[in-house]
Parts: sequence; C-alpha cells; structure tokens
Amino acid sequence: MRNADIAMILKEVADLLEIKGETAFKVRAYRKAVTSIEHLGIEVASLRSEGKLREIPGVGEAIAEKITEILDTGELQYHQRLRAEFPHGILVLMDVPGIGPKTAYRLCTELGISNLEQLEAALLDGRVSGLFRMGEKTAANILRHIQAARSREKRVPIGIALPLAEEIMDHLRRCFDLPDLTPAGSLRRFRDTVRDIDLMCTSDRAKEVIETFCSLPMVEAVIARGSTKGSILAHSGLQVDLRIVEPGSFGSLLQHFTGSREHNTTMRERAQRLGLKLSEYGITDVSAGVLERFTGEESFYRRTGLPWIPPELREGGLEILAAEQGRLPILLEEGDLRGDLHVHTSWSDGRDNIEAMALAARDMGYEYLAITDHSRGRGIARGLDAERLREQVDEVRAIDARLPGIRLLTGIELDIRADGSLDLPDEVLAGLDVVIASVHSSMNQDMDKMTARVLKAIEHPYVDIVAHPTCRILGERDPVAMDVESVLRAAARTGTALEINAMPDRLDLKDAHIYRARQLGVRLVLSTDAHCGQHVGLVRYGVRTARRGWCQAADIVNTRPLEEVVLKTGMLGASKREVATRHNE
Repeated sequence: MRNADIAMILKEVADLLEIKGETAFKVRAYRKAVTSIEHLGIEVASLRSEGKLREIPGVGEAIAEKITEILDTGELQYHQRLRAEFPHGILVLMDVPGIGPKTAYRLCTELGISNLEQLEAALLDGRVSGLFRMGEKTAANILRHIQAARSREKRVPIGIALPLAEEIMDHLRRCFDLPDLTPAGSLRRFRDTVRDIDLMCTSDRAKEVIETFCSLPMVEAVIARGSTKGSILAHSGLQVDLRIVEPGSFGSLLQHFTGSREHNTTMRERAQRLGLKLSEYGITDVSAGVLERFTGEESFYRRTGLPWIPPELREGGLEILAAEQGRLPILLEEGDLRGDLHVHTSWSDGRDNIEAMALAARDMGYEYLAITDHSRGRGIARGLDAERLREQVDEVRAIDARLPGIRLLTGIELDIRADGSLDLPDEVLAGLDVVIASVHSSMNQDMDKMTARVLKAIEHPYVDIVAHPTCRILGERDPVAMDVESVLRAAARTGTALEINAMPDRLDLKDAHIYRARQLGVRLVLSTDAHCGQHVGLVRYGVRTARRGWCQAADIVNTRPLEEVVLKTGMLGASKREVATRHNE
C-alpha cells in the first residue's frame, strides 16, 4: 500500500464520520493525518518498519493502529463498517458543492441516486426539485455545480492553469486599474495540478469588471454572473472564478481563499485558544464582540501573533508551528540562481543552437550554463555518441572563449540503461564539467529493479546529477515505481545531486520529495531541461516547486558561484568522489 492508497482510505473515513455527525475534533484528526501522509517525502511503510508512525504529524495511537492494519491487510475494517452504514454513492454526491450530508442522504434513500449521471437526470426531470424543502432554485444550483464539476474532474497541470490565469489578468488589467488582482486557492499555493482557478481583487467598478470578465475571448460558457462575482468555463475546460471584494476585507478574504482547508482549520483552532474567531471577513475578539477587518494578509497574520506565511507553505503541515517558533525559512527566489546546469541544443533534440541558449541564459542574469545534450541512447533525440560529443565540446569551448558575460560548461545527459549501466565510457565522461544521468526507457520495471537501476547510476563516480528522478509527466505519466527513500539516502551518502526539473509538465522532484531530501542533506540542483532559449525562463516553475519543499537558497547547488559548484573544490565533479571516499573510510 502506497501513501496515496492509505490517505484515500483515511479521507473516506473522515468524510463518513462527518456524515455520521461525529465530533469535529475526530473528523479533523483524520483530515490532518491525511494531509500529512499526502505530503510525506517517504513511504509510510518505511516509517512503520522503523517504528516511527507516531512521528507523522497528526498520527496518534489510534490512527497509527489503523495505518498498521491497512499496511498488513490492504484494507481497514473500520472503514468497511462505516461504508456499510450508508447508501452506496453518498460520498460521490457529497463531492458536489451545495450537497451536504443530509441532502446526500435524502437523494440516495428517497430517489435511489448513487452517481452523478443519475443525479443529473433527476435534476433535469424535476424529481429533485419535487423533494420536500428542496425547490427549483436549489435544484438549479446543484445542476450548475455538477456541470462545472464535470469540466474539472481531471486536475490540470499548473503549466496550463497559470498561463491561463495570467492571460485573464492581463486582459482585465488592460481595461481596468486592478493593482491587487491576484490568484488565490491552490494556484497561489502552486500545487502542481489544480481543479480550478480563483482570482480576487478590489474595484469600485465591480459590475463592469465582472461583465468584461464574462465576455473575454477565452470564455467557453458563463456559469454564473453577479455584481461582485463571476464564474466562467474557459476553452481549456477549467472553471475560473473572479471575486471582487471590499478593500477593507481583502486581506482576510485572500487568506481564507488561499489557505488549504487544513491550514485554515489549524489557524482557526489556534485563534480560539487566543480568544479570537477567524472568518473570511476578518477577526473577531470574542470577549469584545468586535470584528476587525484587514486590507492585507500581513496584518491579518500579525493580529494572530504570527508572521506572514508564504502561500506555498500553507498546506496544514508544520508551517504554523514553524511560524510560532520563528523558524519559517527564507524561501528561494528566482534571483538567487546563478546558472542552469541542464539544457539541450540543436545538437540533439533542442531547437536552438549553443550560442542562442547561452545568450538566453545571459539575459536571465546567469553566470554559467551547462550544455547537456542527450547521449546516443536517446536515438529518437539524435543523441550524441563519443565522437559527436568531442566535436560539441570543442564548439562549446570556442563559443565560451569569445562570448563575454557567461561561462559555458561542457556536459551530457546520459541514459541510465535498464541494467543501470551508462551509455558512454568513463574516459569520455572524465573530460566533462557536468555529467547528468536519467531514465528515459523501460519505465515499467518493478520497484526493486528500478530502484537498483537508479542506485547504480548514483554510485557511479562520474555521475554528478540525476535528472527528473521519478520520470513523471503531469497528467500523462505516473512516476516510476521506485523506493524514493533509498534513492535519497544514497544521493546524500555519495554527494550525487538530484534535480528539481522546472519544466511545467515535470516538476520532478515533487514538493514532498524535496522536503525529505533537505532533511537528509541531499544536494539539490534546480534546472530547466530547456530545449530552446525561451524555455530558460520556465525556471520560475521550478523555484515555486522548490519553495513548496521549504527550500532556501543554500539548499540549491546552482545558487552558488561557479568555483563552488564544478571546479576541484566545488560541490559537483571531483568533490562527489571525495565524499564517497570519506564515507567508505
């Protein structure tokens, strides 16, 4: 049982307990455990084998016992008993906005509805509106929510959602003065995938802004249109909501609509202990009964005795405790990066030549750039054999000698073959500045084989970096089966760097693995895997992902000057072999 399987079972337990009317404390306990497990950088099974289940935030003795049962048997009897108490399909119905536990129960028991198709048919033929105390208006709202939910059933990669949000905001800013227009929700927290887009702003021309929003060229359909809120379905299939709020409430509303449910719940529980009540409209001092409103998030957090918490951290894990203790990290910024250590050119499957890539990197303000085209194993990418690589090295050095303002490094992205071997000889690799290894084939290997394959590459003395370690493509390809904890520990031991790949469809390593890598002292490199000059600017996706993993500038190798990275005393290359030698001694 993987972490996602365990989290799914515990989430259903929480949902069913909520339907049953159990105490909010008990429901929240399960939800907190779910959030922690979803964001772990290590498999729960590994923690169980080490006797460390109770170290997972939110996991007490009772939930630890249930996790143990799931790991041992593949299921949870408590979960099965709860499901047996309710009609089939009730959890599906509760996922629809506007349908609470009582309504879901009535729809199941009185109309025999167990899925969205049956619900939609009952809404259209009038059976739902005919229920006692239901009515046509309520039924119409539920129908609208179903149609919107169907459009966003599949989570969309951030690389699709963010450009759409920015395009919409650019259109609106050209028409109106909207200095505080900003995303909220999971997009602002920079989840790697999102279900929908939330935008917020203030304006004294709210109705005009909403009308313009609902008539933008990317609008496929208008879901709702009001004086201060509009909802549209974009051509991409994403629902986009725009809320226009009073300036005095903007800070509290932005905080409310940005934070994950778990973050906001923990904030409310903490505020209660301080005699405060938080809401999307502000903060109420319970003893005085006075509502305080906030124009900005900083003052909202300060009123609760906390510093402002960066949106990327607001997932309900350890961020509030860290804020209380003054241990929030100073997160990585784009300007901290000094170079990119993984790009491709027209020598293999890139679009631009070496000089064009160098100029694009120099325009980013970088001090160095590694040219790392594919090796011969990637025949489809016109990979380089030893002879072509030697020719490219000569060209890289010639361009480096005449191009001011940036240092070009020689390199290669090697294929890790199915047996863990590399497809260029050591004597060729020895003359390069940067050697990257990555998996591009035989991705269906079982966990033991894939893990052994990657570990063999990590142990290789000439491999400096393992790129996009889990091989995922968001929305298209799941991560390979691999014992990530073993890979992270081996990388820490040998000094091999692991890559945070900034391509929007990869973002690999993911946030939870980055967090765990930091804990273990793994060297992390943040690179774009750019295949044209324009791609170099995609580094912002990698930076935001690294921030979700709590990365500071010191956690990323390529925030350092060149001489600290690849030369004899640097973090890559020879220093890796020195680390391995010291460990063996």
